[in-house]
Amino acid sequence: MKTDMIIKRCIVLIMLIGMTTSYAQISKAEIVATGLTCSMCSNAINKQLKAMPEVEKVMIDLNSNTFVVNLKKNSSITPQDLKNNIEKTGFFVGSMILTIDANNVKPKDNDSFKNASGTYIFVDSDEKAANEKLRLKVLNSGFVTKKEYKKSAKMLSKYNVSGKEEGTYYVKII
Repeated sequence: MKTDMIIKRCIVLIMLIGMTTSYAQISKAEIVATGLTCSMCSNAINKQLKAMPEVEKVMIDLNSNTFVVNLKKNSSITPQDLKNNIEKTGFFVGSMILTIDANNVKPKDNDSFKNASGTYIFVDSDEKAANEKLRLKVLNSGFVTKKEYKKSAKMLSKYNVSGKEEGTYYVKII
């Protein structure tokens, strides 16, 4: 009698574990800011990013104007949120690379996945086995320099990309 009850509980537990989906979440963002001329400029961006409740730590490389933003666990911050906070200081994003914890994401050209921070569409990517972390470069307008966006516009045209869909990010694995 007791063994039947234990077996039933084990089956229920296994079913619950099987129904749980892994959520791909942004753990880190590497942002190159443009328009900076001095250390006071980078300090303004640093303060703005650190004021965000989802941000755990910000590291700055003044030589390349790169801000490495480590995010808190279970953060639902979006790339748009990060971009908006940089633009509040009067500067722009020249490049944004996201590190996403993605156990069950299978990168495939023109395939997508959703998480709490948005919908991500893979662009110009070979089907690769996903490891625990994916490094994705955001290709939307405003997330790369105008010159780089212009260069990639031809490639993006086959994806019917306008770059205007809110919460949709076109990404390339790097």
